[in-house]
Amino acid sequence: MHLRLGHRILDLSTPKVMGVLNVTPDSFSDGGHFTRLEAAMEQAEQMVAAGASIIDVGGESTRPGSEPVTVETELDRVLPVIEAIAESLDVAVSIDTSKPEVMREAVAAGASMINDIFALRREGALAQAAELDAAVCIMHMQGEPRTMQAAPHYDDVVGEVLAFLEERVAACVAAGIARDRITIDPGFGFGKTVEHNVELLAGLRRLLALELPVTVGLSRKSTLGKLTGRAVDERMPAGVAAAVLAIERGAHIVRTHDVAPTMDAIRIAGAVMQSGGFNEP
Repeated sequence: MHLRLGHRILDLSTPKVMGVLNVTPDSFSDGGHFTRLEAAMEQAEQMVAAGASIIDVGGESTRPGSEPVTVETELDRVLPVIEAIAESLDVAVSIDTSKPEVMREAVAAGASMINDIFALRREGALAQAAELDAAVCIMHMQGEPRTMQAAPHYDDVVGEVLAFLEERVAACVAAGIARDRITIDPGFGFGKTVEHNVELLAGLRRLLALELPVTVGLSRKSTLGKLTGRAVDERMPAGVAAAVLAIERGAHIVRTHDVAPTMDAIRIAGAVMQSGGFNEP
């Protein structure tokens, strides 16, 4: 299996890591750390050196309760970082956005992937993504960031997430986005309780029915904190454990703030899986 990101072909025969680079003042775990270009580039360089295949640049917080920012604010935050990474580092750059205008400008600046928590449902987003030679990450979310954790409800969280992703993939293909440009994300923590997230991770293999790369993002999320009692900056071990469980259940790309330890875990898990050490489903 592979994912096409512009001129890059990402081989997914082994799991890959997407490093998170939030250039926002208010993201839930690292807000304000990388708002200066020099700090953002230093972080990007460290993630690439540690083995990240993709750097995911975000200019708008999507934590529960967050408020949207303007197109101009988001562009001012992300474009200098995307341009600098694209010019100086041999790595794919992803833009974490739901705004068509930001998608267009970010790809022009060097991004080759669009990571959209709204799954290209915003007005104009699907058409804009279809025009660009970039991969798309389609994520499930119940509600929207400002209200998504108010009272999420599912009768069958895995089945409902699968049905949503299947519909959005069909919409992407109908709009002209080739399947080798699409990866799906179940959206851990986006309109889901701790129990929903655990059930979704346990049943992750069901998403493989779509025959597309599966991207997961569990790093530092509140579910890990509620299960372990750890603060945001103490959740790295729990995030690594969750990443290994996701990989064992078929995930192809792991989105994380902690690239180096996650890469180590992926290498160990991959070696064991190739030897047949994990039980088959």
